[in-house]
Parts: sequence; C-alpha cells; structure tokens
Amino acid sequence: MTDLKWGALSGAGLAVALISGMAIAQEAPRPSAPPGQSAGPDGPPRRFVPPPPMRFWAPKKTPYAGYAAPNKPLWKLADVMAMHKGQAHWSQPVVRNKDIVADWHQIAPGETTQAVAYSDNRTGIIVWSGEAMVSMAGQEPFAARKGFEIDVPYRVPFTLKATGDQPLLYLEIHAASDMPLYPVDTTTTKPKPANGFVYEERLATGGPGGFDAANKPYLDYYKDVVEGGARAGAFIAAQHMFVNNIRGRGVPTPPPSNLGHYHVGYDEFWFVMEGNVDVQIEGVGVVNAAAGDIVTAAQGRWHRASFGGPVGQMGTRVAVNPYASGLHGYTLESGGRQ
Repeated sequence: MTDLKWGALSGAGLAVALISGMAIAQEAPRPSAPPGQSAGPDGPPRRFVPPPPMRFWAPKKTPYAGYAAPNKPLWKLADVMAMHKGQAHWSQPVVRNKDIVADWHQIAPGETTQAVAYSDNRTGIIVWSGEAMVSMAGQEPFAARKGFEIDVPYRVPFTLKATGDQPLLYLEIHAASDMPLYPVDTTTTKPKPANGFVYEERLATGGPGGFDAANKPYLDYYKDVVEGGARAGAFIAAQHMFVNNIRGRGVPTPPPSNLGHYHVGYDEFWFVMEGNVDVQIEGVGVVNAAAGDIVTAAQGRWHRASFGGPVGQMGTRVAVNPYASGLHGYTLESGGRQ
C-alpha cells in the first residue's frame, strides 16, 4: 500500500414559527470564526446564538413533494454496493432536485478521474473508502482517506487518483445548475453533448474561486473532529451549497408528535458520517440510517432528525441543502425548537 501523508401538519397557510439559520443548520460563520461559532467583539470566538423566531402565516407545499427516482427517503450504502457488485468503476445517482445533485462514484486502484471544473458553484466530496491523491489547480496535491471532506471552488480543475490497493469510493455533490468544464490542455477532443448542452471551445471569464476562513480545501473529519475534539460545524458555506456537520449523542427516538420542521422551497438530505441517525419524515415515518447511508426529506415535508443507536453513542449527520441561512418552519407549540 502506498505510504501517504494524510492531509498536505399540512396546509398552505399555517401560522408557524420561522427560524433562519437555526443551530440545527447553523448560519454561515463570520470569516474570523471557526465553523459553528461567531466572533466575540474582543475575545475568542463564541458559539452562534440563533435569533428569536418570527411569527408569520407561512406557506407549506400541499401536497408535499414526492420522491422521483433516483430520490428516495433512504439510500442504504449496502444496497448501492450490491447494485454494483463485481464492478471496479461505476457511478450511482442518489440525489436529484432543483438545487443539488449527488452521486456515489467508485474508481479502480491506480485510476485517475478526468480533469474537470464546474461552472459557478463549489463541489463537495466525501471520501468513504480507499485512498486518494487530490489535485486542484493552484493547490498542493494532498492525500485523502475515509472521512475526508473536500471543497473544490468553482472553475478550479481537479482530479482524484486512487492511490492505494483498494478501489476509491466517494460521494460527490454539486449545485444542480452547474455543468462540467473540461480544460483544453487535458481534454484535447471535443466532449460529447450532455443534458441538452453542446460543447464548444470558449474563453471563460470571472476567474476561479478560492478559499477563505469559512471554506478550506479539506477537513479530515475523523482525525480533527472525532479524535481531535474540534467542533463540528459548517464545512462549505457558500452560494447554493451548504454542507454542515452536526454531531451529537444518541437519544431515545422522540415521539411522533414532535414534527420537527419543514422547508418552504427546497429538499434537504443528510449523509451519515458517524454512528446512527433516525429521521421522521412526513408521509414516510421514521427511517433508521447508519454510517454511509443517505436520508432525504423532500420539499415541504415535516422532518425531525435525531441521533440513534445506543443512548450516548456519538453520531454525525452531514446536512446538505442550498442555503446556509435556510428558513425552518416550526409549529407554534414547539417554540421554534425540535
């Protein structure tokens, strides 16, 4: 194995409490503060405190959105792997909505992905098994393993190479509006048409995206957070892309009367990074997910996520949606909390 250095209630007019940027999906942090915290005026960063809820007549999609393939309430990783048993190289779409798309990819040992960039938004990647060498234009290559979260800025070409003796398995997340761009120096022939788009060689203005205090090239989640004690929080907080690590201890499943919240205009999904997660979804019931699984709450459905498994067991769900300060609709009785 290659020796690598890791990391160089329905109705369209309910009166509900509305909260934007609740701790359940934390507000994008100020640039000077670590993810999940806000900066104090003179001292060290402090944890973000959400504003009090506001009371509105709020719309709720009625009937709530359905699940059109490949979307479904629960994608078990074991089922995905069984679908591709015996294949060294494959892709499996798991999320398709108007804002976000996500796919599982696996490549064979020694294989390198085609150099590609994306037009207008960041790309999120979660490495799940195998070993990778990640190359991004303008950055030093770095090694990544299970639990690495990777943030690729818009218009930055990147590749992943499977460097170990096992296939590389990773989840890749994009804004639905983005289309791949192929550098002409590495893709010398005209790409085939895709999804109603025809490729021509063009000059692209606007320049590449970059990094700042709220968006770093990678996070070694298991090393830095699980083992190192760093605080979980937002990993990508950008236009049309919010990837937020939420960590806590297992608790008894709340009663069905605890509806949680809903979102007016978008779907949300969670990747289980650690432990177990239980999610109650309106029209579905409670789904139980383990590490590697993906749970989706379609637009307008009440949903309530809690950490499952043995009481006290640590768990992490990576919440993915298009808005860092997305609106959460709660019942009046809840007080704006689940």
